[in-house]
Amino acid sequence: MFEDLSRDPSVFMNWTWDDIQARYDVLLAFDLRDDNAVEWLSGWTELGNRIGETYSRLSVATTQNTADKDAEARFNAFLENILPNAMRVEQQMKEKLLATGIEPVGYDIQLANLREDAEVFREANIPLLTDIEKLRQEYDQISGAQTVEFEGEERTMSQLLPFLLESDRGLRERAWRAEMDRRQQDRAAFNDLWTRFLKLRLQIAENAGMDYTTYTWKTLHRADYSPEDCVRFQQAIEEAVVPAAERIYERRRQQLGVETLRPWDSEHRIHADPLGRPPLRPYTDLSTFISRSSTIFHQVDDALGDYYDIMMEERLLDLENRRNKAPGGYCTTFDVAERPFIFQNAVGIHDDVQTLLHEGGHAFHAFEMFRSLPPYQRGVPPMEFCEVASMSMELLAAPYLDEAHGGFYPPSDAARARIEHLEGMITFWPYMAVVDAFQHWVYTHPQEALDPANCDAEWTRQWHRFMRGIDYSGLEDIVSTGWHRKLHIFQIPFYYVEYGIAQLGAAQVYANALIDQANAVRQYRAALALGGTQRLPALFDAAGARFSLDTATVGRAVAEIEGVITALEQV
Repeated sequence: MFEDLSRDPSVFMNWTWDDIQARYDVLLAFDLRDDNAVEWLSGWTELGNRIGETYSRLSVATTQNTADKDAEARFNAFLENILPNAMRVEQQMKEKLLATGIEPVGYDIQLANLREDAEVFREANIPLLTDIEKLRQEYDQISGAQTVEFEGEERTMSQLLPFLLESDRGLRERAWRAEMDRRQQDRAAFNDLWTRFLKLRLQIAENAGMDYTTYTWKTLHRADYSPEDCVRFQQAIEEAVVPAAERIYERRRQQLGVETLRPWDSEHRIHADPLGRPPLRPYTDLSTFISRSSTIFHQVDDALGDYYDIMMEERLLDLENRRNKAPGGYCTTFDVAERPFIFQNAVGIHDDVQTLLHEGGHAFHAFEMFRSLPPYQRGVPPMEFCEVASMSMELLAAPYLDEAHGGFYPPSDAARARIEHLEGMITFWPYMAVVDAFQHWVYTHPQEALDPANCDAEWTRQWHRFMRGIDYSGLEDIVSTGWHRKLHIFQIPFYYVEYGIAQLGAAQVYANALIDQANAVRQYRAALALGGTQRLPALFDAAGARFSLDTATVGRAVAEIEGVITALEQV
């Protein structure tokens, strides 16, 4: 439809709104019929992809250097001048298609999602959503600026993590307290930011004529499970997982020979080796980290390894930690270039390996969609299945962590890394339940949640419900402000149960791989290639898993994981 849509980001990233509006005008004036719907949808998708890629590239730049004022200004200009106008005209496009009653083949899920988008859209919310984007930047800026003087050097929060792996308990405690003391210095700033976030969200939902939970379920297109299902999932975790996590913590306590397990001994995210062995050090330089990861991906599947190699060659990996880099890790996509991009904060610990395997799974999901589906038909896969893609890759790659397969470790250390990962799956589910239960409380008690002190109290209540086995006595303020340290609560509300659901799917993919690794990988890739053309249960089924959040399914997954841990301990 459009002959002048450049694929060069240096061109379309400099479009003015007038440039974009002229192209939308062509689409809005188009005589849309059954026989030309695919042409029209393709033109709409190609235009939207350029706006989306502009957003992604500008956003990436702000996370790569949170102190880059030019990057911040360019992103804010996009948020203020392009995004609001695009949201308005996108609504017109949706209304145009829906009014025709045309239902293109293979487009039924996208149509259902468009109907929900049209239902929740309100003109008055456009500036509020722009304000939300700016608050997300504020959160990154506060977090990205956090450093401490520790052991004679200024260090970021990520650079303190290796010290939490050391066998010296006193060193671990000093590092843990240094991190938490620094984070507590921003307590007032996070509380103020939270109040502004929540007021905006409540106003957005009110403008749409619904409560915020309903609004979010529609905007996230959660058609396959309800808020009540999330509560049942929390209960299943409490019944089937929390006791298993307590067994892990008790085993570590006994191995360490301490009276109680303290947070600098073991947390859900990271822990020292309970047998006093030195921390796993998978690499000493970034080039080794990158190249051996390629070898591992090729061991899983040569096509997946080739995808990763493309990312290496095209500089689509930003992996090392540095000052003023936003925290965390992510994979985003540049849909015009048909390429993913991976961002993380590597500091020389095994968690770096797990993060890259995880984000690599997201990247492979994008590559498989780009390869298999025309742009207009790809849609957006359910986020829960996007996380199946990433979490399954961590497990499918696990057999190749050893040096014999070109990985990082001798056999005993590879087994140790796998045990830590599997134990981490078990200890993660309760933490996920804390985050999810807290968010359900926030948006069913919004007026109470506007007071951060109430949020502190609720987080503490959920923490003690699910996170049993670690002694936090005397650290009550640090426990109560744990919600400050979970960026999803601030930046992506309700987005966290996806990880718990996906881990349940990934555990089933892994169970299949223990029987037939090659077939499990084939099913995995076939499911990724479906993109957003199927609902969540069908995607799980294609990957060889069952979509269910009940206690029995969760319990089976936990039993399978514990069985593998027992076998690996013999190595």
